[in-house]
Amino acid sequence: MHKNKLYIFILFACFVGYSWLLFSLQHEHEIQNQEFTVCLFKKVTTVPCPSCGTTRSVMQLSHGNFLSAILINPFGLLVGLIMIIAPIWISYDFIQKKETFYIAYLKTESILRKRKVAIILIVLVIANWIWNIKKNL
Repeated sequence: MHKNKLYIFILFACFVGYSWLLFSLQHEHEIQNQEFTVCLFKKVTTVPCPSCGTTRSVMQLSHGNFLSAILINPFGLLVGLIMIIAPIWISYDFIQKKETFYIAYLKTESILRKRKVAIILIVLVIANWIWNIKKNL
């Protein structure tokens, strides 16, 4: 992916994420009680997907409840970190006219393409999915 397209995509995704987080925080009661879901997979199958609970996890992070965030869905930590770090890092690159985020993205992508790393990550996603199902998320 070209650098500019990647930066625009990541910034747009963060903007959508912040918008969703703001909406979720305004409707926290409904979301915390699992009365509301946008997960198409869960709506169709009634089984939670591996990322179910990520919004609630990020919401807990925004309140400083790190343990609750991890217990709801560990993916929330990753999403929260990306939502904080990526816009700052991309802004730094833009201001300094550098490509450090893009270079880090390419290095990360090459690591993730390695068979052993991919298998480990797939196993972790499956384990998280099983945990979500057991928690009846």
